[in-house]
Amino acid sequence: MSLVPPSGGTTIGGVFMARNITPKDKDYSQWYLDVIKAAELADYAPVRGCMIIRPNGYAVWESIMSEMDRRFKETGHVNAYFPLLIPSSFLEKEKEHVEGFAPECAVVTHAGGEELEEPLVVRPTSETVIGYMYSKWVQSWRDLPLLINQWCNVMRWEMRPRLFLRTSEFLWQEGHTAHATRAEAMEETLKMLEVYRVFMEEILALPVIAGEKSEGERFPGADNTYTCEAMMSDRKALQAGTSHFLGQNFARAFDIKFQNPAGELEFAWTTSWGTSTRMIGAVVMAHSDDDGLILPPRLAPVKAVILPISTDTEKLEKEILPRAREIAAVLNRVLGPMAVQVDTDFHLRPGDRFFRHLQKGVPLRLELGEREMEAGRVRAVRRDNAERSDIPWDSVGQTVPELLETIQKALYGKAAAFREANTRHAASFDEMKTMLEDGGGFVTAFFGGDRSDEKAIKEATGATVRCFPLSDERRGTCFFTGKEDAKLAIFARAY
Repeated sequence: MSLVPPSGGTTIGGVFMARNITPKDKDYSQWYLDVIKAAELADYAPVRGCMIIRPNGYAVWESIMSEMDRRFKETGHVNAYFPLLIPSSFLEKEKEHVEGFAPECAVVTHAGGEELEEPLVVRPTSETVIGYMYSKWVQSWRDLPLLINQWCNVMRWEMRPRLFLRTSEFLWQEGHTAHATRAEAMEETLKMLEVYRVFMEEILALPVIAGEKSEGERFPGADNTYTCEAMMSDRKALQAGTSHFLGQNFARAFDIKFQNPAGELEFAWTTSWGTSTRMIGAVVMAHSDDDGLILPPRLAPVKAVILPISTDTEKLEKEILPRAREIAAVLNRVLGPMAVQVDTDFHLRPGDRFFRHLQKGVPLRLELGEREMEAGRVRAVRRDNAERSDIPWDSVGQTVPELLETIQKALYGKAAAFREANTRHAASFDEMKTMLEDGGGFVTAFFGGDRSDEKAIKEATGATVRCFPLSDERRGTCFFTGKEDAKLAIFARAY
């Protein structure tokens, strides 16, 4: 079946060129925004820095929430909800924490027509209010561990907002736990980092590097911060999720004490960990192309769309459409309710219908026209590489899920190969500067410097320490200070 060029574009050499999306290699930032607009994922809100998540975008977020929530509960966590507004005095109890977030805080000073006795901060994160409540709920070692997660919104005032990546208000989950021992809290921190890593790789098809943050990139108030770092298709890094070992800092600030089995009072050990709608931005940048959005099948709310096509209205309505619905019913029993939909927008040209689903990132298009009806098959077209294949009706229940898994693995493999091809090792600062200017990407180097060294490197190159990979414990001479026994680090320019 030939592709009729949809309105708003043109076909050159048999390849459709979208006019509503700026080519990636021409203007990457505009390409990213164009993909989001074309896929109807989000739009700008009337308040500067905020976004409206449209139904298509929110469906992706629901897919993320559903899968992650299941994994959290499998590891023993439960959901709760804490207030949006936090007394400003709470933030001041943890000095390093408040210093880290003060520039980003939105503060409520008036309510009910009167000035408030104490200003209220719109939560940038919830360690403080949750620490306050934990101090009330924890008395004995038998009350521990506390393993709580919440799904909510937060506010961090952004000066340079970008849809999904950095907005003043965004959606996320934040886990907060309290433990009786340091070892248990550290085990929790690394366990949740691994939950993130596996989710991102298995569901988002996003290869990530799990590692520890440097001193200069650590979460305010944490003893240690761990991260999942991903490479985007412009070779910049993106922090996709973090897990923090808070030590006893917040327990001391909010008096979270418990009586141990010996009858002695101790401060609890706490953690926090979070991911956000930023992951949607990561998926857009890691997988999409100049035609629009590409979604990994395991993430996509709609995994396949069936398009009945015919110029014979009677045949379309009495033969082709009923068959399409039968095939959809078979697939939805296998893939889940609403995973496969039938396109009945017959008032549109076939090319317009094809391209609409392509731009929205639907992983697989199943065409059912008169020739397919005669042959007892559907024509399958992959979104990731446009490959076509014919699938007999009696095997769609097996072949389509297999094809979707092939697409999922292909997207991961492509992203992993791209990261590998754009990761280089620098033995000196001059080498690093040259590599960052010559294509960017990830630069590995042995690093043993402090905050001031990190600052100097960032000022000179625009790159930061993304992490010290947990999977690579090699040591060497620091490329910047010359110190021995330095850990291997990954440097990159980042979002």
